[in-house]
Amino acid sequence: MDLQNAEQRITEIRSMLNHYGYEYYVLDKPSVPDAEYDKLMQELLELEEMFPALKTADSPSVRVGGAVIDLFVKVEHRTPMLSLGNAFNEQDLREFDRRIRQAVGEEFSYVCELKIDGLAVSLRYEDGLFVQGATRGDGTIGEDITANLKTIKSIPLRLRENATLEVRGEAYMPKRSFEALNKKREERGEELFANPRNAAAGSLRQLDPKIAASRRLDVFLYGIGNTGESGVAAHSEGLDYLDRLGFKTNQERRKCATIEEAIAFVNGWVERRPHLPYEIDGIVIKLDSLTQQAELGTTAKSPRWAIAYKFPAEEVVTTLLDIELSVGRTGVITPTAILEPVKVAGSTVQRASLHNEDLIREKDIKLGDKVVVKKAGDIIPEVVNVLADQRTGNEMDFHMPTHCPECESELVRLEGEVALRCINPKCPAQIREGLIHFVSRVAMNIDGLGEKVISQLFAEKLIADVADIYKLTGEQLLALERMGEKSAANLLKAIEVSKDNSLEKLLFGLGIRHVGAKAAKTLAQEFGTMAKLATATNDDLIAINEIGAKMADSIVAFFEKDEAKELINELAAAGVNMEYKGAKPVSVEDSDSIFAGKTVVLTGKLEQLSRNEAKEKIEALGGNVAGSVSKKTHLVIAGVEAGSKLAKAQELGIEVWDEEKLLEEINK
Repeated sequence: MDLQNAEQRITEIRSMLNHYGYEYYVLDKPSVPDAEYDKLMQELLELEEMFPALKTADSPSVRVGGAVIDLFVKVEHRTPMLSLGNAFNEQDLREFDRRIRQAVGEEFSYVCELKIDGLAVSLRYEDGLFVQGATRGDGTIGEDITANLKTIKSIPLRLRENATLEVRGEAYMPKRSFEALNKKREERGEELFANPRNAAAGSLRQLDPKIAASRRLDVFLYGIGNTGESGVAAHSEGLDYLDRLGFKTNQERRKCATIEEAIAFVNGWVERRPHLPYEIDGIVIKLDSLTQQAELGTTAKSPRWAIAYKFPAEEVVTTLLDIELSVGRTGVITPTAILEPVKVAGSTVQRASLHNEDLIREKDIKLGDKVVVKKAGDIIPEVVNVLADQRTGNEMDFHMPTHCPECESELVRLEGEVALRCINPKCPAQIREGLIHFVSRVAMNIDGLGEKVISQLFAEKLIADVADIYKLTGEQLLALERMGEKSAANLLKAIEVSKDNSLEKLLFGLGIRHVGAKAAKTLAQEFGTMAKLATATNDDLIAINEIGAKMADSIVAFFEKDEAKELINELAAAGVNMEYKGAKPVSVEDSDSIFAGKTVVLTGKLEQLSRNEAKEKIEALGGNVAGSVSKKTHLVIAGVEAGSKLAKAQELGIEVWDEEKLLEEINK
């Protein structure tokens, strides 16, 4: 085939693929079987390989995933991506309506839309061509994730008109994709994603677009960054305009003349929510008129003309069948409720945490009880209370054991502690949990070496301590169930990469009693090397801010053990780094940051940063992040669903910021 014929055929195929893709991914009305689409795509890929000069940025072939990138570039949004204020009950919605009527009078209408539980994104088009996609970030600065967004097949690479505009939407993972992804991760022994939102966010922040492509994400567009050039006068018109351009918008929306109609829409979706093929966590209510929106304006962080109603945590009733006991890496015995399977907030729940024996006594939980279960923050299942009035008399009291369920050693309750504990250092469960902790993301972060793989290796006696991880061979890994050559090679590579971690990762991974991630970093920064820390005295340790007597005793006792010395020597011989690689913390004297010398408490769920990321950034600027609010606290950062810590901060008159303010100060 010559160049001219190839160009003609490529144009034909692209046109067909774009049309079929729009039918399938946007309208959900495919007109051809998948096999026909796949056949055309294969032909396009072959032709573009033969004639690379004919490949364009808007070719459907770019959706299979491009080259791996090194890092995400920062992007400034031309129009800020503001967050929404929240409403948690009908009274909050009526108060919002009162403010609207007070500002614009009685002549207005609302648009109600489903609040998709995903990741906010911004898409920029120039002359109809998709040129850049970014995360929301702090609302002003996001990250360029164009390559990953191009893998989402419902995002048009070229619009039906040569429009230049910036549109906003929510990228999400459908329930079906989420279940398939977690099933694969479970088979590989990898950590499961907690919910579709986390999975979507993790997928779009992959440096390899092929991984994002494999996750089968989707998107709903819900607004235009700057409507000036579009000619629309209302939000509802803007959504219709996006439809005409070829975008996928959520059709489950309604224009409401009154707040009563809006509340009825909200209440209707409380019941219908579980039946959707994607997760929603609320309803967004917006003033429709763009002129009236402009009249109301915005606060520093959110528009005054919109509000997000957040659904209450769903509660269901089920039967408590049994209480299972597990032994943690520190020997703590944790009870877990085994439940009759029940759907909660869109997923099946069979287990719920009971924390400790005191909670079981406090809630008067018996085996066979009817219990109320909910997901805290729509993620973690917990037993709320017992329906004692539904007891039949067949229920049985639960008694904690006197001996370890794994090694049969006698359990003890240490002074001042609620938990029962196994103190046998050779308890198999503690060793196994210690290994799982060592490879976890917050410790040595060995990708692919999840709980199931560790359990297999331990059961097969291929590893007995963390040093054995660095002695594993490909042959040993291939003997494991569901472990292929590629997975084994990737795992060995991840183990090798972990050797270069900074000292604090290793210290935390070793599981020294009372030494958390923050203390591990403090110790690494202060001593610099494992050798210096290993010879530190109690006085040396206590002299360090944040290291108390109990922790100092534990550290000294650990390094005095012959087993610990031998383990560290083995790790060093295997090539594991024993030095701190980070920067020294900024001193209060040298820092001009607002955080310098201040004690900060984080509470609630942060949406843009993980809790660890927020801590690291605050500490890097000279701040100290504490776990509880007291009179010594200078500042509280309150995320979504902040609870008792926020209430205590308000009671004590302590300054409270939201996440937007935190990001604003961090990025100065």
